[in-house]
Amino acid sequence: MVKERDDHRPYVVDAMAENAWRMFRILGEFAEGFEALRGVGKAVTVFGSARDVLDPCTYAQAEALGRALAQAGYVVLTGGGPGVMRAANKGAFEAGGRSIGLNIELPHEQEPNPYQTDSLSFRYFFVRKVMLVKYAQAFVVFPGGYGTLDELFESLTLIQTLKIHPFPVFLVGSAFWSGLVDWIRDTLAAQGTNSPEDLDLFRVVDEVDGIPAMVDAYHRCPDHAGFHLPTGA
Repeated sequence: MVKERDDHRPYVVDAMAENAWRMFRILGEFAEGFEALRGVGKAVTVFGSARDVLDPCTYAQAEALGRALAQAGYVVLTGGGPGVMRAANKGAFEAGGRSIGLNIELPHEQEPNPYQTDSLSFRYFFVRKVMLVKYAQAFVVFPGGYGTLDELFESLTLIQTLKIHPFPVFLVGSAFWSGLVDWIRDTLAAQGTNSPEDLDLFRVVDEVDGIPAMVDAYHRCPDHAGFHLPTGA
């Protein structure tokens, strides 16, 4: 990489040094996250849109879910931002539960919501995603955009390939998710790029009240909880 000096003569910036400092920042974020979340116990990660564009019923459901999870003894993990994340944190926070926000530094959209008992800030998306997966016993995914889809498909890939211990994944809102589910079944599975059994890695639900009990049932007896347990990639 070449930059100009004050006297306009070029000089070479040591790209290796820049990369080394970036590596230390990444390691520092991992260390901070691991230290803050160690011993977190039972936790459920909730994903969904950061934008206030969805039906108000969706945010009410996310808040109700956060409350129900806290009352069932689960820690609620979110990306810490507005929208669905705010609603889930709010439900857990007001129910007296532990409500953790793993915030991301962005030039727009992301502002930490005020309903966090624990708040961490990350510069790198991939570090934050490790934390959101590593400490979760289930994922609940509300309607969202590219970020939500990225988090959903990465978690399903990790479960499918046995890179993490399988856990239940719930997609809330059949009207929103049905087109995607149809495409996975009728295009991916039909053409053999996915196995038909991969559709059983997640469950589409319209009600959230029963999710804490279903998570409990899964971890007590996974073979009878209605989710497919992959045996290999």
